[in-house]
Amino acid sequence: MRTDVRREVESVQQGPEIWIRGPVAPHGRRFAWVGTHGGAGVSTLAAVYGGQDSGRDWPGPGAPSSVLLVARTHAAGLLAARRSLELFRRGEHPPGLDLDAVVLVADAPGRLPRPLARQVKEIESTVDVYRVPWVPAWRLGDLNATPPRGTEALVRLTRAAAR
Repeated sequence: MRTDVRREVESVQQGPEIWIRGPVAPHGRRFAWVGTHGGAGVSTLAAVYGGQDSGRDWPGPGAPSSVLLVARTHAAGLLAARRSLELFRRGEHPPGLDLDAVVLVADAPGRLPRPLARQVKEIESTVDVYRVPWVPAWRLGDLNATPPRGTEALVRLTRAAAR
């Protein structure tokens, strides 16, 4: 559902020197974390991965236009994520915003119950989804550790955006 992929592909440098050093991606892409519901984990993710903490509000003028929607993996969180995705699908989001992905933060340790796992699969069928596991240290307020295992793809996405 990324609306800016074509622009990024077109902006990748082409020509003979690409054969020697590879493609050059555009620099300076910034992003904003947007919670689909209260308690989604936006502030924690912004502290750990960087980017702008937009809370539950759309990024305003001068803020990053790339959006990472955030939701917890409980039933209410997944419903809120689907509702926010529907806003993007219908074009009812502020103009100029690009949805990069949905970030699902575990609401508890362990595996998801099957009904919730099915809902996650439905979301994954429409947009890129990054999963963040339960991190006990975050619950205690320790945000200084490295990002948790299993989030390497999210680290690459957020680090690339920060360049």
